[in-house]
Amino acid sequence: MALADLDLSGSTAFITGTTRGIGKQIALALADRGCNVVSTGKTTDGDDSELAGSIEQTAREVRERGPEALALELDLRDEDRVEEVVEESIEQFGEVDIVINNASAIQLANIADLPADRFDLLTDVNVRGTHLVAHAFADHLADQDEAWLLSNSPPIVTDRSPGKAPYAWSKLGMSFVTLSLAEELASDDVGCNTFWPVTTIDTRATRYFGLGTEDDWRTPEVVSDAVLEILARDPAECTGNSFYDEDLLREAGVTDFSAYNVTEGDPAPMSARLFAPEFEREV
Repeated sequence: MALADLDLSGSTAFITGTTRGIGKQIALALADRGCNVVSTGKTTDGDDSELAGSIEQTAREVRERGPEALALELDLRDEDRVEEVVEESIEQFGEVDIVINNASAIQLANIADLPADRFDLLTDVNVRGTHLVAHAFADHLADQDEAWLLSNSPPIVTDRSPGKAPYAWSKLGMSFVTLSLAEELASDDVGCNTFWPVTTIDTRATRYFGLGTEDDWRTPEVVSDAVLEILARDPAECTGNSFYDEDLLREAGVTDFSAYNVTEGDPAPMSARLFAPEFEREV
């Protein structure tokens, strides 16, 4: 598929939420191109959890591909811990030149049905967590010759989202922080962009919350390939953008997306329409 010749040897990526799903797939895709990875998240080998995956497991799979990996437990709601893991990552690798805000909390609900503690969770993990990571890394990224900060969040195309307003607020907030940082670091050759899938992606959260059926889903590889397409560009020129995965891959020459589909169905743009109900593919 796209970008088979992208060489990230010598780079190090700090990625939030790498235990499974999109975050893990991004970590492995970057490792396949030679990138070292800092694997972060809340699920560790020592947890008594029935959930598959851990930050250490992802790190092991990165090392099996050749690059180095560091697994660091991280709750994005803990400001002090964010600062600690950022410092430890820089100390371990010397330089971190790719930062990806992937971890996210999700709950789709009407305002009347969502209690304050769930609103706080969405806000603290998504928009506040993105801010904490960006804040902790901003000066370091600015000191690199070329660097990236990417967030898994949608284009800002609406001022309301009935039925899911708290979740939408937190995801759009991630984009607002990222795109604002693009302006703040415009003179430092740091590419700050967002990426978002057009279709729903097959993840644990997708299945848990019943967001469609397998006919509606694509695999996480469609997102990781899109991220690689961003990283193949010049961060000094490619900044301040909100990308859809399909658009990035079409520009890279992909015309047949069936390899990404979970079934032989033709997934509708459910993810894009979460925030842009009138969204239509440009084909």
